[in-house]
Amino acid sequence: MTGVRVGEVTHFFDRINVAAILLTHPLHKGDQVHFLGHGSDFTQEITSLQIEHEAVENAPKGEEVAVRVVKPVKAHTSVFLITEE
Repeated sequence: MTGVRVGEVTHFFDRINVAAILLTHPLHKGDQVHFLGHGSDFTQEITSLQIEHEAVENAPKGEEVAVRVVKPVKAHTSVFLITEE
């Protein structure tokens, strides 16, 4: 299992467990991602993906997206897409 860096957390909304992520690669609902850095080290499936408060299935490179997370994360945490190889 390997990973490709797809973005970085820009903000964490602790009351609703949502991370804002600036994407450097496309991201899709259902993708497995790994949060790493600044005290975070966990993997989860993307079950909620939003752009400007609108639910989407896919998000292109360059967008800032909101993702529900299973654990708190800090700004500047790296996000990696998990790929099987």
